[in-house]
Amino acid sequence: MAAEDPCSQFSDWEPDPSTRGGGGGGVKQEKQMCASQRRFYSLCRRKSFAAFVTSKSDGSQEEGGASWCCCGQTFREHSAIHKHVARTHEGEIKQLTQTTYQCFLSQLEEEPEIQQPNAEAVDISAWIPDTSHISEEQLQKGPGKVVLFYHYGQVEDPQVICAWQKALCEKLHLTGKVRVASEGVNGTVGGTNMATDIYISAMCSHPCFRMEREDFKTSDGGAECFTDLRVGVYKEIVPMGVDPDVISYQLAGIHLEPEEFHKEVEALLTKGDLCTDTILLDCRNFYESKIGQFTQCLAPNIRKFSYFPDYIDQNLELFRDKKVLMYCTGGIRCERGSAYLRSKDVCKEVYQLKGGIHKYMERFPEGFYRGKLFVFDERYTISSNRDIISDCRYCGSPWDQYKLCSTQFCCQLVLSCPSCRRDGHTSCCPTCQTKGRAQSEAPSAAPHQREECECTDGRPRIPQDV
Repeated sequence: MAAEDPCSQFSDWEPDPSTRGGGGGGVKQEKQMCASQRRFYSLCRRKSFAAFVTSKSDGSQEEGGASWCCCGQTFREHSAIHKHVARTHEGEIKQLTQTTYQCFLSQLEEEPEIQQPNAEAVDISAWIPDTSHISEEQLQKGPGKVVLFYHYGQVEDPQVICAWQKALCEKLHLTGKVRVASEGVNGTVGGTNMATDIYISAMCSHPCFRMEREDFKTSDGGAECFTDLRVGVYKEIVPMGVDPDVISYQLAGIHLEPEEFHKEVEALLTKGDLCTDTILLDCRNFYESKIGQFTQCLAPNIRKFSYFPDYIDQNLELFRDKKVLMYCTGGIRCERGSAYLRSKDVCKEVYQLKGGIHKYMERFPEGFYRGKLFVFDERYTISSNRDIISDCRYCGSPWDQYKLCSTQFCCQLVLSCPSCRRDGHTSCCPTCQTKGRAQSEAPSAAPHQREECECTDGRPRIPQDV
């Protein structure tokens, strides 16, 4: 029998709301969440409260039962230690709750499914192409490219496909990331022209996928565009945070070829302000649409695609009785995003750009998409036109080349032009700039904590655009 969780006796306890101080920051944050997020946040608060109380147990088993020591006092009743912690340690509980909640969100989006060993080993060698006639130099050196692709379709054994993908990419010396799930596969890999061509051929010939070459988007690059190779099995091939069994890709909107989408956008722009029945919706994150977007689009100020369903829920009236034209980088986010929007049954019609911006730029390099296309690799951007639609964070001059914030532990991207960077403006905001100076003066003074600054504090998690 498994040992009882020491926190279980407190798991249903809730700190008294009247004792929550700290200026109401936690309460304000909670009010900005949707119902499902509030439930998870409340669960994290209960678990954090239970863990804190458990940490105060004196560990002794006296005749009178359990006891707890805190702030120089000894408590021998559950209710007494509960009231003391709720009234005295609200700040610590809030910090523990926020840390636990953020870890929970990260696990939802990034943690692979639990690996279940197969009852029988499957021979994947038949799916690995013969490269004996090709030198290792051809596979590792020379001009290269980055390949972007996805395929929705039933995958009976994701673990086998995962093993095949890993072996295939390693044999071809490819780097990048491939996500496999029971609903399909999604990947972006980089390597030499020879290696990526062989990879595409292998994908097209595999009986599980039978993809066409036009399903792959390519751009100049190579293995150097990624730091490593990551292949894993996940619940979703694109992390929207909604169970694929509940909202399936099969509910997706109508696919429009780039030529068809171009005509729709052209008609929208011709009507201008007189067009009130159509919405051109960008499904990407704010930092992507900031440097490149379709003219006259609606670009939600969201940080992750997993926030997109909540954005739809909280702005539903915006889409009522409208025709919606959706787009994203390569098309995959539109598959699930359009399915979620259609499930709300408020739109007149929902369309999506087949192949995404990537395919549109190939067909219309000087079309209605202006600026750069953000990509999730070391290049950060690719482009087909010379327009710069964003500005330097510090001086306001036109600039669209992202760099990571120079402050330790901060993962925000910053637009800082060469002149401002030479002046030392290498952080995402003044708050981080100050923290960066403090860290350089005392680099080991503070432990690793989740970074918070003006960039994260000043942006609502789910913006209201209604």
